[in-house]
Amino acid sequence: MKRLQKALQNKAGRIPKSAVTLKSVAELVGLTASTVSAVLNSSPAARSVPPHTKKRIVAAARALDYRPNFFARSLRVKRTYMIGVILEEIGDAYGSLVISGIERYLRRQNVFFLTVAHRHDKKLLSSYSTVLRERGVEGFITVDTLLTEEPTLPTVAVAGHRRIKGVTNIVLDHRRAASLALTHLADLGHKKIAFMRGSKLSADSDERWNAICEVAAKLGIRMHPELIIELKGDDPTPNLGYPFAKQLLERKQPFTALFAYNDISAIGSICALQEAGLRIPDDISVVGFDDIQSAAYINPPLTTVRQPLIKMGEMAARTLLDRIEGKIKYVPEIAIEPELVVRKSSAQARV
Repeated sequence: MKRLQKALQNKAGRIPKSAVTLKSVAELVGLTASTVSAVLNSSPAARSVPPHTKKRIVAAARALDYRPNFFARSLRVKRTYMIGVILEEIGDAYGSLVISGIERYLRRQNVFFLTVAHRHDKKLLSSYSTVLRERGVEGFITVDTLLTEEPTLPTVAVAGHRRIKGVTNIVLDHRRAASLALTHLADLGHKKIAFMRGSKLSADSDERWNAICEVAAKLGIRMHPELIIELKGDDPTPNLGYPFAKQLLERKQPFTALFAYNDISAIGSICALQEAGLRIPDDISVVGFDDIQSAAYINPPLTTVRQPLIKMGEMAARTLLDRIEGKIKYVPEIAIEPELVVRKSSAQARV
């Protein structure tokens, strides 16, 4: 094999790097371009090529430093191997984990993705969809984005709840999630529980809130109106919850536990409660939602309902590619099971 590589490198040295094509590799090994293409692209036709011939082809490609022409390949197979990812914010704790899962799967499939953030601007969302389509993407993955119309390409929505033709929604089982969190607090003896309802801008907000109300009624947990507060805006930092936790305290209505809309609002709430001289969890237990990376490292570590966000990203990417390649039929929804992660921010209710 070393002799082969050396001989090929000697021959390859006569070919200018800028002129290296698939035909160059084929001429170097004395084979047809179609045979070389089949081997380098691992196509089914390569099965009939003997192993020693495959080694010669791969060695020749390396000797020439052959780089496949992406556009030529796209024209040949009539695919771009690109998808568009549309999300609310780039870099927020929730979206970044989903993107990590998407990237992890697509990298293994040699598929590129283009990412845009719409920040809940409807005009921007519409224009970005058009721009991505013009760039040749074969489908969309949306993250925490409220879609209002049928997309023109196959689409998978992470945290999508609206039934729209052509869209596969990957959603958490919110009733199970609410049951895990509220049963945990009820078992600890909490009766006066404060609730943070999500902002109207969040795709999960209504679904999660309806599940919480349903499960609370089933468990006999009374939801006091004065202990319910709705978040506003789309701040991706702990400031999402901080001012609203302060508003809860200003109402002077005692509570022993807080079920926050998500981990970011829970972290902001813990800060506000501690500033007021309250101890977590001795005076007030706090439960979050999502299990973002920082949840385990705040003080105290946060009890939360875990969404497998990286797994959801991987599932979204796999589902979209399978739909594009015709491997699976369209399904409107894929449900994901939540998990309760108990840490040190929740404890027995103080009598």
